[in-house]
Amino acid sequence: MEQHQQQTARITYFSLVGNICLAVIKWVAGYFGNSYALIADAIESTTDIFSSLFVLMGLRYASRPADENHPYGHGKAEPLITFLVVGFLIISATIITYESIQNIRTPHELPESYTLIILAAIILIKELFYRIVQKRSKETHSTALKADAWHHRSDAITSLAAFAGISIALFFGKGYETADDWAALLAAAVILYNSYLIFRPALGEIMDEQLYGDLVAEIRRLSKTVSGVINTEKCYIRKTGIDYYVDLHVVVNSKITVKEGHEVAHHLKDRLKKELPQLANILIHIEPDE
Repeated sequence: MEQHQQQTARITYFSLVGNICLAVIKWVAGYFGNSYALIADAIESTTDIFSSLFVLMGLRYASRPADENHPYGHGKAEPLITFLVVGFLIISATIITYESIQNIRTPHELPESYTLIILAAIILIKELFYRIVQKRSKETHSTALKADAWHHRSDAITSLAAFAGISIALFFGKGYETADDWAALLAAAVILYNSYLIFRPALGEIMDEQLYGDLVAEIRRLSKTVSGVINTEKCYIRKTGIDYYVDLHVVVNSKITVKEGHEVAHHLKDRLKKELPQLANILIHIEPDE
């Protein structure tokens, strides 16, 4: 688990540095290139910087070991940080929407053509960031990293919308200057939709919602391979940060002794933790075979 925590921290630093560099490029290019869609994109990248900082702080706190007051560890801090990331996304979408409407109502010049080249490069870079961070989020089962990954994807989408808007404005010329602003408005709607996609699983984690059907199936399968286990009954999973805590009921022969049942439970627990290292703890209840 420590290795996963180190991977998570490294990828968050990677996101942070990337967001800082791209935000500066977007602000400069948007201002001098007369493109509000690019400036809107820069606003979103700026919020990405703060969200990455919060993710980093949250992951550090979530990685603290369990103590007397927190016997299940501090992992619940991770979805709470995800809520903050969603908050930043909503704020950025609100700012972009307001400024886009203001610009649509105000005549302005066409954007510069070189902004398209900058946007094309940004789209490719952000999509690459998304794939790298998303891959790590799946490996570490981190909702905060997943939120950070979707932040990169939403940034790529806003850049794509800006690219489309600027292309329309430049192709059709005078009278189509607001295409750039309409693109920024569309990007804001996409950001809000992505905010919901990020928020929903984090809420489920806070509420201990049973969202881990594949993991439950694998636990049941492995349990039946352990000598002495006849079947499994209840299997509940709660996620805390990158760790999973399992409550499992297993059926054993009713004629074995308490000591023998205890040994079956220990063997099963050892097998599950070996095969599924993301399981921080497994509480096993023995049921007699009727």
